[in-house]
Amino acid sequence: MPAFSGKYYYTVDTKGRVIIPSPFREIIFTNYNTKLYVTNDVFDKCLHIYPQEEWSRLEEKVRTLPQMLEEVKYFKRRVIASAQEVEIDKQGRILIPAAQRADAGLNSDIVIVGQIDKIELWDRTEWDAVNDPAKIDRKTVAEKLAALGL
Repeated sequence: MPAFSGKYYYTVDTKGRVIIPSPFREIIFTNYNTKLYVTNDVFDKCLHIYPQEEWSRLEEKVRTLPQMLEEVKYFKRRVIASAQEVEIDKQGRILIPAAQRADAGLNSDIVIVGQIDKIELWDRTEWDAVNDPAKIDRKTVAEKLAALGL
C-alpha cells in the first residue's frame, strides 16, 4: 500500500476548504474509498485526515481497548468525538468544519504533511514552532529512535 509522505504549503480558503495535494489524492483515489475522516490529534494542535479504511482500523483498535481506562476515555473524547466525515470535491478540496479549524488554530497558511497511513493538517506557525530542531534534545531523541530500530 502506498504511503502518504511529503510536506505541502497551502492556504485555507474563505469557506474553510483545503486542497488535498495531488500525490495524496492519487493515493486516495487509487487505493481507498474517497470518504475521509478529519479529527483532532490527541495532543498536538493539528488535525488528522484518515481515509475511511484507515479510520475503520483505528475504530476497531479502540473497541478492543479497556473502555474504563482514563487514557482511552480521553482518546475517545478528543479524537473519536471530533471526527467528521468529508469528501474530496471535483477541485480536490475538502471542507474543514469550523469547530475543527478553531481546535487546530488554522488560519490562512497551512502545512499538509504525509504520515504514512494518514495526513496531518497544521497551521503554518504552529508547525514551524513544533518542528524547530533547536527545541529538541537531539541526543535523547537519537537514542530512543535507535532503540526502536530507526
